[in-house]
Amino acid sequence: MRKLILAAAVIALPVSAALADSYTIDPEHTFPHFAISHLGFSTMHGRFDKSSGKLNIDMAKKTASVEIVIDATSVDTAHVKRDQHLKSPDFFNAAEFPEIKFKSTKVTFTGDKVTSVDGDLTIMKTTKPVTLTVTSMLCAVHAMSKKNVCGFDANTKIKRSDFGVNYALPAIGDEVALTLEVEAIKD
Repeated sequence: MRKLILAAAVIALPVSAALADSYTIDPEHTFPHFAISHLGFSTMHGRFDKSSGKLNIDMAKKTASVEIVIDATSVDTAHVKRDQHLKSPDFFNAAEFPEIKFKSTKVTFTGDKVTSVDGDLTIMKTTKPVTLTVTSMLCAVHAMSKKNVCGFDANTKIKRSDFGVNYALPAIGDEVALTLEVEAIKD
């Protein structure tokens, strides 16, 4: 009898493992962006044009994970000279640290909705815990491509000084609003 129960459990393992869906971040529909006070006069916005990563989600078990890699050299504020400065050692030091990374450590579901994602954010050589608030999420068949897609919008606020980005403080704001607009295609 024990062998029969063990055999049934072993057979069931691949079935429950198959319930977790794996998605690859679609770089053409994923836009990490930020907003920061510009000398107190206005809010300066920027985005990163290149990103990659993975999303795994099991709706039945209410488990998920996400890993996003942002290309720091792709920063774009619609101002070439400012973008060059942001890539310099004063800010992102993109030549030495070309990637900004986020890796989840916990995903919180409320019912069938993901409401927050805790994880580690790495900018240059510093890693700090952050919590992303998920404002919308949808996993469904894409109306145009007919592919299975999972997408979400999430945001958080960080202090850039916590990551060693201290240039022009306090004139240029310390608090940075980060937003991730992500679409991922099922593998």
